[in-house]
Amino acid sequence: MTRSFLSAISIILALTTTIASSFAISSEVPMDAPDWEEQTTEGSITIYTRPHPNSNFKAFKAVTIIDAPINNLMAVMANPKSCMEWVLGCTVASAFDEKSFNDRYAYSVNDMPWPFKDRDYVLHIKTSNDPKSGIIYMHMNATDHKKAISDEYERVHVAQTIYSFEPLEDNKTKMTWLQHTEPGGMLPGWLVNALIVDIPVQSLQALERAAQSPKYQDANILFDSQGMIIGVDSTLSRQQTATP
Repeated sequence: MTRSFLSAISIILALTTTIASSFAISSEVPMDAPDWEEQTTEGSITIYTRPHPNSNFKAFKAVTIIDAPINNLMAVMANPKSCMEWVLGCTVASAFDEKSFNDRYAYSVNDMPWPFKDRDYVLHIKTSNDPKSGIIYMHMNATDHKKAISDEYERVHVAQTIYSFEPLEDNKTKMTWLQHTEPGGMLPGWLVNALIVDIPVQSLQALERAAQSPKYQDANILFDSQGMIIGVDSTLSRQQTATP
């Protein structure tokens, strides 16, 4: 299976640098539904799929143990351009309208080979955490009203993603990634469903490499007085702040 062919469907992996407070268009992807069907295990990564209500496109769940501390991973997620470092096919990534680390927006473009248009999407990202368990959650939902639709791209109107990051011993992190996307256009459901196993595997392998890179080391997660996450301090973020 070629990389260019996989990239054609990579819109199903909306990253960035991160997830929505509500899913008004389509039902939320459930974490622990009984009908998740295991598809493959590669290394520490296990991929599951399930049908999604009123959709021709399946949802997927990826569960993995990443050999990097949660601080590093959150530094990756806080970087508005990190989509291009680890999400397969992501060619453009930026942040805008950031009210806070917990409530922000991201814009991304996913490369599609001819004859398909590149897909672009706007994600509303909500980040929260459980102070007792240390688990951090990111919820992303596609939205249309924040950026004008360009004729150059096919806008993705429905994309739901949930990430959870659980700190483990030995500087490792358990990550669970849930996603359902309606990629729009003429992409057939059977084709997308055939590839949603391969793409998260490749992306998560790239995420581990990114989290181990020097620019994401020595990161610290910032919390308020109630123990709720409010940001990430890292070498990269300090360099970005210092850049005029």
